[in-house]
Amino acid sequence: MSAQLGELYALGTAACWVATAVLFTRAGERLGSMVVNLLRMWMAVVMLIVVAWLTRGLPWPTDATPHAWWWLTISGLIGFTFGDLCLFRAFLLLGPRLSTLMMAFSPPLAAIAGWLWLGETLGPWQLLGMLATLLGVMWAILDRTPSTRTEAKTAASLEDRRWGIVLGFCGALGQALGLVLSKLGMGDYDAIAANQIRVLGGAVGFSVLFFALRRWPLVWRGLRDRVGVVYTAAGAVAGPFVGVTLSLLAVQNTEAGVAASIMGTTPVLIIPWMIIVGGERVGPGGVLGAIVATAGVATLFLAPS
Repeated sequence: MSAQLGELYALGTAACWVATAVLFTRAGERLGSMVVNLLRMWMAVVMLIVVAWLTRGLPWPTDATPHAWWWLTISGLIGFTFGDLCLFRAFLLLGPRLSTLMMAFSPPLAAIAGWLWLGETLGPWQLLGMLATLLGVMWAILDRTPSTRTEAKTAASLEDRRWGIVLGFCGALGQALGLVLSKLGMGDYDAIAANQIRVLGGAVGFSVLFFALRRWPLVWRGLRDRVGVVYTAAGAVAGPFVGVTLSLLAVQNTEAGVAASIMGTTPVLIIPWMIIVGGERVGPGGVLGAIVATAGVATLFLAPS
């Protein structure tokens, strides 16, 4: 039952990522992706302080062990600062379709890291479910036809495309390692408090990056855009606040590779939004890919733990 609960948390995380993708896209169009990344992290820190105070009576995770502080902070730096930075740069060099495809490497990387660091092993049915989910997601992504404008933006040199592939892989690696390290540091510790530490690590990492790049004037300018700030705040609720907390509960209750596979179904879950709101065409491959991915998730739920 614990494993199935973890898989439900992972599915909830994937749903949160859909909302996050929509909200942060709107916010990024107004403020810029770097500014949105920084603001969302500090907004989430404030939200987590309030919730922890109400639910635990401790606004700050003072009861966390040095072990938890160390590994959860490293997890935040690798998962948020390094992983997201690489991913957003890959988006610019490769475009959203191929960048999202590169992120499909995250579940197998998480499974390998979980095996090496946590001693997690997967049964044949879990491996089959992971494979079906991964193939279904990749099929759905590859079926999408990028617009002419997107193709023009990403018709970069061969060198840029190579760097985009490298950065996309690094983004997937950052997400996978961040997930596994969070499980290593969290153990049985409270997920909300663990998320506080992890998000704080990512927020500090982005802040240092802004000092190094001298980007703070962009932040002050962005804060004057009320609509952009509202979109960012809503995305912070869905993403680093609720979504990441659910992801920590997921890895606390099931294997990291299984959780990452279910979380990776976001490109499939976002298809209805693309059709209804975005007006995009989804061909037979996208539909069949969604079906295969759904079958893979169902296999993971039904697989014996």
